[in-house]
Amino acid sequence: MKKTILKNKLTLIEERKNTDSVSIVIIVKTGSNNEAKKVLGISHFIEHMLFEGTAKRENSTIIANEIEKLGGELNAYTSNERTCFYVKVPKRHFGKALDILSDIIQNPLFGKKAVEKERGIILKEINLVNDEPRFYQWILFNKALFKKFPARNPVYGNRDSVKKISRKDLLDYYKKYYVPNNIIVSVVGNVDTVKAKVGEAFKFKSKKIAKLKKVKEPLNKKIIRKEKRKVLSSYLVLGYKTPTRKEKESYVLDVIKALLGRGQSGKIIEEIRNKRGLAYEVNVVHEPSMDYGYFAVYLNTDKKNIDFTIKIIMDVFKNLNNVSSKELNDAKGFLEGQYILDNEDTRELADEYAYWQQVKDAGLAKDYIKNIRKVTKNDIITAAKKYLTKNYALAVVEQS
Repeated sequence: MKKTILKNKLTLIEERKNTDSVSIVIIVKTGSNNEAKKVLGISHFIEHMLFEGTAKRENSTIIANEIEKLGGELNAYTSNERTCFYVKVPKRHFGKALDILSDIIQNPLFGKKAVEKERGIILKEINLVNDEPRFYQWILFNKALFKKFPARNPVYGNRDSVKKISRKDLLDYYKKYYVPNNIIVSVVGNVDTVKAKVGEAFKFKSKKIAKLKKVKEPLNKKIIRKEKRKVLSSYLVLGYKTPTRKEKESYVLDVIKALLGRGQSGKIIEEIRNKRGLAYEVNVVHEPSMDYGYFAVYLNTDKKNIDFTIKIIMDVFKNLNNVSSKELNDAKGFLEGQYILDNEDTRELADEYAYWQQVKDAGLAKDYIKNIRKVTKNDIITAAKKYLTKNYALAVVEQS
């Protein structure tokens, strides 16, 4: 892996990989955590708008077809901390893929009709998430978990804010954050002269960006949020605020996640689904990010079983004190194998490097397995006692 800061301060990451595909991942270091209250959802709105046309490619169909006719994939996503645009194509089409991505990043039109069309689509997307308990449970959970930190807000904003975002708002936000010193370009594949080609493609100039203000989030405190719905199952998420990816404890919590929630053999899955048949979908999530983290268990079950499943979860947390050497090694083996298999894919690996670069340095991707191997039984016991306590946030979409 090679990292270069170009003359305009754009960060370029390259990995030569002997495959027939090449992937380009572009990270713009802004997301919903950067947004003012009156424009919540604007990062996601801009993600949509960048596919809606440039002077060179006048609409989304033309942009999409230029990649799809090559058998490639072009897409994007927005999170709390980043907006990502990516393309994966046969390696011989690297130049075309780079031309398209650099064009939509640097030359979006923000046409008035396109803005209104995408506004309508985003409002339908919000409705879709709010209508679906498997999605909406996470919206409810984040509102319960975070009191001050902006991760409590949905990435897509809300209906009121999206309705009010103007074309000027979009342009102002775009000009503020879509600058080379706020962008990471990650390229993985068997292609030549990447630095020269990327430097030629991205001509825009850097400018100063204000740092995100730090928010002091209160410690974990037990809180329960419930909403009743006409559904056949109840959906719940139980979890905690945890350290950022910059802290060593994040690796310990990765191992705990693997102990509890890997595949069909994790302890939480074994106790709730395999032994008792209380849920169809049950799993564990650990999300360590740049400025925040959370650890959560989620499942669907009958309303009458909610209290019982919570008791099971808490009992499993307590029993982490008794984790065996074999269980610990199995969890580490799962994480190591998953990491290797995921990163065989050029897009996954390009995204992985960009993620670690945003956290601190892309080189940390190479140290991930080493840091997982260092986790001890005592680390597991200490972290479980510190974080997996009775002071949980609980969100329930409950059968009415």
